[in-house]
Amino acid sequence: MSFKFTVFVQKEDDWYVAKCLENNIASQGKTIEEALANLKEAVELFYEDEKPSDEFPQTFITTMDIKL
Repeated sequence: MSFKFTVFVQKEDDWYVAKCLENNIASQGKTIEEALANLKEAVELFYEDEKPSDEFPQTFITTMDIKL
């Protein structure tokens, strides 16, 4: 069975940090691909003994302009 997760990737200094929004798991890598591969491994290990439920809350990601 496969599950879809929402992932946020952000560059921090010389690293890319990938964060899974549904469970707050994060990992990093020198490239985006490496960060995503490391995050995939971390999520698989997290759910190794217990699979996630079939129902994740819907996650919406957007941007907004704010005048400062």
